[in-house]
Amino acid sequence: MKDVGVFKSLAFKSKILYVFEDYFLLEEVSMKALVTYYSQSGNTEKLANAVFEGIEQAEKEIMPIKEVSSVTGYDLILIGFPVQAHSVPGKVEAFVKGIPEGQKVGFFATHGSLRGGELAVTAFYYSLTLAKHAVVLGTFGCRGKVNDKILDAVRQKAEHRAWAEEAQSAMGHPDQADLEDGKDWAQSMITRARAHS
Repeated sequence: MKDVGVFKSLAFKSKILYVFEDYFLLEEVSMKALVTYYSQSGNTEKLANAVFEGIEQAEKEIMPIKEVSSVTGYDLILIGFPVQAHSVPGKVEAFVKGIPEGQKVGFFATHGSLRGGELAVTAFYYSLTLAKHAVVLGTFGCRGKVNDKILDAVRQKAEHRAWAEEAQSAMGHPDQADLEDGKDWAQSMITRARAHS
């Protein structure tokens, strides 16, 4: 009977601890995140919606970059773009340069290259230089279908034919697996943002 009393006591203590854990988790919900993006073909917008869906335990908003009038009040900004000429599109570049010092950000992108490919990685490195005063918590890239007209034009140049063939295989992307990975990445960004608070 004495052992039963010990178990009841432990169970009571664990319930209190559980309630406290729930209380502190609820207290952490005060984070506010913005998912913003520039998309031409719809690939990046599709990924942005998945990233937005992946954010949990935070207040969140999503909108194209052209609709963002102010970044004040956000604890985390996740910025999406299509990799163009292994770089960041001009509209996104201007937006990133205007991010205030110390702002926590993450970058996500769609591209025709294989994941981890040199051209996509180069674009992410460039985005980091643009956000040199911000706190960059991470990047995420996945493949995105490249417009056939662009592929046809690129194939005309011998030095770009290999990339065109690689990009041709990006048909059907971003696919469901890409989007699930984007959701997971978004949640990891929230976790990192909390750790940097």
